[in-house]
Amino acid sequence: MSSPLHELVTALAAPWVVLSPRSGQLTGTGAEGVYARDRRILSRLSVTVDGREPVPVHVDERDAATHQYVAMVEGLGDTRHDPTVMLYRTRTVGDDGLTEQITLVNRSRAAIEGRLDVALGTDLAGTAAVRSGAAASLPQLAPLPDGPGRTRWESDDTRVVVTADPGVTATPRLEPGEEFTITLRVTADFPKSTTGFSIEPPAERTPYDVTVHCDDKRVERWFDRSLEDVAALQLAAGDDRYLGAGPPWYLTLFGRDSLISSGMLIPVDPALAAGTLRALAAWQGTKVDAESAEQPGKIPHELRAEVADHGGGLVLPAAYYGTHDATQLWIMTLHKAWRWGMPADQVRDLLPNLHRALTWMKEYADPDGDGFLEYVDESGHGLANQGWKDSVDAVQWPDGTLATAPIALCEVQGYAYAAAVKGAELLEAHGESGDEWREWAVALQERFRKTFWIDGYPAIALDGAKNPVAGRASNMGHLLGTGLLDADEEQVVAEVLAGDDLNSGFGLRTLSTAMTRFNPLGYHTGSVWPHDTAMTVQGLFATGQSDVAASYVEGLIRAADAFGYRLPELYGGRGTSEEHTPTPYPLSCRPQAWAAASAVAVLVAALGIEPDVPGGTLVINPAESMPWNALEIRGLRVGTDTLSVRLDGAELTVLEAPQSAVISANADSPR
Repeated sequence: MSSPLHELVTALAAPWVVLSPRSGQLTGTGAEGVYARDRRILSRLSVTVDGREPVPVHVDERDAATHQYVAMVEGLGDTRHDPTVMLYRTRTVGDDGLTEQITLVNRSRAAIEGRLDVALGTDLAGTAAVRSGAAASLPQLAPLPDGPGRTRWESDDTRVVVTADPGVTATPRLEPGEEFTITLRVTADFPKSTTGFSIEPPAERTPYDVTVHCDDKRVERWFDRSLEDVAALQLAAGDDRYLGAGPPWYLTLFGRDSLISSGMLIPVDPALAAGTLRALAAWQGTKVDAESAEQPGKIPHELRAEVADHGGGLVLPAAYYGTHDATQLWIMTLHKAWRWGMPADQVRDLLPNLHRALTWMKEYADPDGDGFLEYVDESGHGLANQGWKDSVDAVQWPDGTLATAPIALCEVQGYAYAAAVKGAELLEAHGESGDEWREWAVALQERFRKTFWIDGYPAIALDGAKNPVAGRASNMGHLLGTGLLDADEEQVVAEVLAGDDLNSGFGLRTLSTAMTRFNPLGYHTGSVWPHDTAMTVQGLFATGQSDVAASYVEGLIRAADAFGYRLPELYGGRGTSEEHTPTPYPLSCRPQAWAAASAVAVLVAALGIEPDVPGGTLVINPAESMPWNALEIRGLRVGTDTLSVRLDGAELTVLEAPQSAVISANADSPR
């Protein structure tokens, strides 16, 4: 029986990734395998000694890319209970493949001799086929001998080569204290993309020297592990870096995921956001195409080298545009990058893309002309829901009835309002008028207030009949900080979010426990997503709702601790008390880009750091409520300068700041 995805150990240096059980053995079952560029390169990589599998003892995850698997070998060595013959497998993933050192060590009192066998195999299945289960019926390809110590496999479009140290005996004799090592190297050649997009490693994987010190050591561990994973998730389109969303299914450029992740990470890696903006702008829509959901000015949902058949009728083109929020998020990320100091010429170069993105909101995102942005899958084989909650049952009424399309999500309206206002500010800063978009935003705000508010909170969405879909869900949290709500409305939303039906104690539930179809392990119907919680936390801190924000931050910290400080894509939203831990979601990717980026997002939001490099100002306004007493961050990037701050109780100290900025700091409020 194969292990669920959440139980597998992930070694990563994008685009290469290995998913294995804690034994290190790849058995050809489930999602186990070596992957690269949307292809399973090896499905089997297992080691036996004298025909027996070693007994797993320990996994040492040295960093994101290097793991060591420790096992004891039975049937060899001394007969007493202490293990005396051990097998060590040191696995290192690099930008161009995998290296694995397999070492047999004799600690017994006598010489040993044992046959060391490595079984290899591959189906070269696409990741979509592995995820859907279709790969289970694919045959293993026949290996082709390729000279001493070399084996290869070939399909019509991919070639895999495994090399081993030539001339090494498979049956070593080891005296007491001796060891024997064989080294395997796995590489692959891939076909040239027919779409013009390929999944490539960065020319240089940017490390991070930002440091955090906190009286809660869990925060430090979470922050450090998250940045380690962010470095491992880096990919590139030409010279432009972006983050692959998550291994193994989503290790490519996703509009929404990559924008949210890079936007959260601007304070530690501003060039990542700039690269992501350019990489997506290069694929901005130019025509109307129902099959791919492309429209002029629209930012794509995901880019791959080939069509992806996910099963169940979901077939996505290589360049797929079925997202109704990535375009607004692109504008919002450009604005944030500009305020944090993105070079002026790089911002100017993207102004034509900004114009096209704004025009898409008005001319294409609202097909029925009612003043709200709504979506429907016109292809018949794309995503039924096109917000971040994109599963089929993501938008439902309190009794569980699914909302009918076209659907206008509440958070999409919030993003659109923010995009219009921030887009107007960008245009005005470059000598153009933003009046049209400011007026458009005000009209949207008025319509939203009249239409979406029901039962004392914003509806999840409007359905195809323009009925507000009732029910408490995390969607409303994304409205905070967009400017769409006034102060009283923000207070109401914060009070709803504070309820036990949404606050799981480990983060924000996607759906309230009061909903009929609430499921703590429902993908978008009760589970907790760290990025969803973090985006809500950003809004809560920005609107002064720090008590509720601090409660959610503490929940994320507890969850990070439970998952070894590598937060997964999502986890169970079951109720909690002090003795509970969050429930893993069996198919959750780990790491995931926006889950890792959330650590940076919540700390910067708690400190209230808001630079305006073009305007020459820097605001630091720490929240009134914090889940810790002392926090220090060193090495944040503001333009070409460095920002370091320390908060100790009510005392804020700016340790290092841009020389040219007028700093407005406020830490007088009691904590």
